[in-house]
Amino acid sequence: MDLGVDDEELAACVSCGLCLPHCPTYRVSGRESASPRGRIAAMREVHWGDAPPDDTFVEFMDACVQCRGCETACPSAVPFGRLMATTRAAVVDARPELIPAWQRLGFRILGRPRLLRAGSVALALGQRAGVVPSARLGLPERLPLRRPRLPRTGDDVWLFTGCVMDAWQRRVHAAAVAVIGALGAGVALPDHRAGCCGALHEHAGLAPDAHRLAHRTMSAFPGDAPILVDAAGCGAMLKDYGRILGSPEAAAFSARVLDIHEWLAPRLDRLPVAPGGPVDPAGATAATAGPVAVQDPCHLRHAQRAHPAVRTVLSPFVELVELDDEGLCCGAGGAYAVFHPETAAAIRQRKVEAVARSGATVVASANPGCALHLAVAGLEVRHPVELVAEALGRSLGGSLRGR
Repeated sequence: MDLGVDDEELAACVSCGLCLPHCPTYRVSGRESASPRGRIAAMREVHWGDAPPDDTFVEFMDACVQCRGCETACPSAVPFGRLMATTRAAVVDARPELIPAWQRLGFRILGRPRLLRAGSVALALGQRAGVVPSARLGLPERLPLRRPRLPRTGDDVWLFTGCVMDAWQRRVHAAAVAVIGALGAGVALPDHRAGCCGALHEHAGLAPDAHRLAHRTMSAFPGDAPILVDAAGCGAMLKDYGRILGSPEAAAFSARVLDIHEWLAPRLDRLPVAPGGPVDPAGATAATAGPVAVQDPCHLRHAQRAHPAVRTVLSPFVELVELDDEGLCCGAGGAYAVFHPETAAAIRQRKVEAVARSGATVVASANPGCALHLAVAGLEVRHPVELVAEALGRSLGGSLRGR
């Protein structure tokens, strides 16, 4: 079967095994079939040989978190994420029954903000009535019934709002608008066309849906102002539109996209209260009362490779501590934790143990899926821009609060 992958990219893996310690599913299972080189070997058997894309092959591909930690470790620069996305799309196209109707409905709702919001409110009411098993579904303890208003404050930069992030964690967007405003820049907000970037659809193998959402998202950001993203998975997807769609327009769009920390890091000296290096946690500008551990979302660390900017932005305001797990995936994987809860929980446990060893009281994570997944395990998780906004609010007498 032709998987649609590039032959040279598929041949690039030399099975050296350097990726194995960085693969969360291999670390948990110890099975070769759950490793990057094992999955590539299976791809070769189907793409170049006579092996069918049977249930065993589908299971190998489906069990991948798509964290892309193997890419960072690979000396041959194998684009594993691209191979996996292309393979999944080919398999789903050949076997559409692999994604049942209820899953397709869920993916479809992500691109319809009003439906998503209505569903979120229904879940929130169900939680308060005690009929929604939040932990089992991987939901936060209390979904919001109301969301803070997001004002358009100018046109210096765009803020991508997205789907789940906007429905469940709009407070992060509000903090982002406040921090950007403190730097003297105005924020423009897209309309409903930017309701979903298509990342989850791409991961699932629903390539036509992902492409449709990509085109629609691009149309919501006219002009040439930078597009800032405060959700790592969405940022990686937006930056990849050029490759996914293969057009000059898409490439130009992707060139405008920045993770919000990439944009903030070189501009910190413009803040009305200029940060002067790491703070005493008991000081006036401290955002927390204890050390903060940075959890690098995989699509910020391995796909965008923009994770150092988070530390640059946070270090003037909190006492940072590093985890000793070399950025290993937390197990969220977009919708992975929903469809593979046992494996996701086993992967997460390693992260929880690393946080405990660090002595941190708060975990800073720049991706909604990671934040939700870790919070279910009992960790206090905050977005970095929230911590910055709170620190600035204290320094400026609360003037950033409620924006």
